[in-house]
Amino acid sequence: MNTVRWGIIGCGDVTEKKSGPAFSKVAGSKLVAVMRRNAGAAASYARRHGVPRWYDHAEALIQDPEIDAVYIATPPETHAHYTQQVAMAGKPVYVEKPMARTVTECEAMIEACRKAEVPLFVAYYRRCLPHFVQVKEWLEQGRIGQVYGVQMSLFVPAPVQATDWRFDAGMAGGGLLYDLGSHQFDALDYLLGPIAEVQGSARNLAGRYEVEDTVSARWSFESGVEGAALWCFVTDAAAKRDEITIAGSKGAITLSCFGKTAATLTTQEGLSQFEAPAPAHVQEGLIRSIVAELRGEGLAASHGASALRTARVIEAIAHGRAL
Repeated sequence: MNTVRWGIIGCGDVTEKKSGPAFSKVAGSKLVAVMRRNAGAAASYARRHGVPRWYDHAEALIQDPEIDAVYIATPPETHAHYTQQVAMAGKPVYVEKPMARTVTECEAMIEACRKAEVPLFVAYYRRCLPHFVQVKEWLEQGRIGQVYGVQMSLFVPAPVQATDWRFDAGMAGGGLLYDLGSHQFDALDYLLGPIAEVQGSARNLAGRYEVEDTVSARWSFESGVEGAALWCFVTDAAAKRDEITIAGSKGAITLSCFGKTAATLTTQEGLSQFEAPAPAHVQEGLIRSIVAELRGEGLAASHGASALRTARVIEAIAHGRAL
């Protein structure tokens, strides 16, 4: 492809700044059409973002001959369905995270794209954000020696109203463990490799909504590195926490997954911090890598295969069963 021409299914909030504008900012890429079931909202998005065409039916966008690849930015309940439709049309798929509601749906998506011989990418964009890339470099350089363990914690306040898809297991598969925890586990997969074993417990202790609100887990990576985590999605705002600590024989690395805290390297030589401004469109780096792959110029940072590994870990924890 000389220029990858994109269509978006589901031009909602996530596409306004995080992803949508990046499709036309990346070299060799152009956003040419968007779709939303609400025709007025689709037309408004197209007008505000300078997109040539809009649709209110997904099939019309998928079959548009001037669209080369499709970004699916709907809630997870429709990811498998739309991925299969796009694959049948012979077009590459880029789907939002979490990849789908269940491991079974993820596997069906991968199989549909395999049969159609089209690539499947998933929006785990932290693999391309500067401070994750820096931490990856520190690890590969052996700055903290042999890695032994990871400790992770995420405490966030309870929402005033838990009314969107993130708190509807029928739409999302589960609650915030699926929405936020999937980002964390994909980041760990990027930094330290696949997880081989996991045990977890997900409970609803506060009763503020129906899905899990308090979760614990421990796991082992294929490399032998051990990990443990605690999530609380109903804490007080004063107790917010977002921290990942990677411990090694020569030091430790600390970073946040969602915040703006600097990545910190602590060794016998002292303390080093890495800070970088967040990109205007956080998915731009990942989209650039996807466009490079579609143009035969490189490899994308996130694929269906890696996202499936994360889905398996999340589902095992949520249902209290072995990986």
